[in-house]
Amino acid sequence: MANPMRPRAWLAWSSGKDSAWALHAVRQSGDVEVAALLTTVNRTHQRVAMHAVRESLLEMQAAAAGLPLVKVSIPSPCSNEVYEQAMSDAMARARGEGVSHVVFGDLFLEDIRAYREKQLASCGMTPVFPLWGIETRQLAEQMLAGGLSAYLTCVDPRKLDRGFAGRRFDAALLGALPPGVDPCGENGEFHSFANAGPMFREGIPVVPGEVVERDGFIFADVLPRARAGASA
Repeated sequence: MANPMRPRAWLAWSSGKDSAWALHAVRQSGDVEVAALLTTVNRTHQRVAMHAVRESLLEMQAAAAGLPLVKVSIPSPCSNEVYEQAMSDAMARARGEGVSHVVFGDLFLEDIRAYREKQLASCGMTPVFPLWGIETRQLAEQMLAGGLSAYLTCVDPRKLDRGFAGRRFDAALLGALPPGVDPCGENGEFHSFANAGPMFREGIPVVPGEVVERDGFIFADVLPRARAGASA
């Protein structure tokens, strides 16, 4: 049952491990009541922006998390002006639904945090950063120990070998990361898709799909296991 004393929040959901763990963290702390997941979706390709996760898998995540999904449709490419207007419209909707906070899975990038704080202040919203400042090797190991499962869906080949695309985020991957690569990929080395963990009622069985290079990044598709088996 919802606690009327807690502020209602939307959680900025990238489909990756950090936003998934942020959901787990705020549920554990009880500081806010997460009322929905907020995700930007590339309307041309019907995939999560940057992470390139299929919209159908995004919907499966929301169902597994037991939360409504608020999609912000953006074009590709998308200018800052268009993006900010789309998010401003989403925040207006949030306020209309009694939502006053937005939860983010950011870890340590000061400029990103400052940008979010500035944008939300202009919308009359309050940001929440439950994972902020946790040492990232410690955080990555905490995620794995807590049962989180994820796959790398995007790799920046200027920062990390393209062979990591499609790999599972696990202890072996952490051990294989070169020096200087953040264990959580916070510097943009990689992005992920979370398919199981304590934030979900049940896991989402998936298999890695095709790996392609696009716009200077290496993208690994992720497929629901049933679909992959059916098309084999």
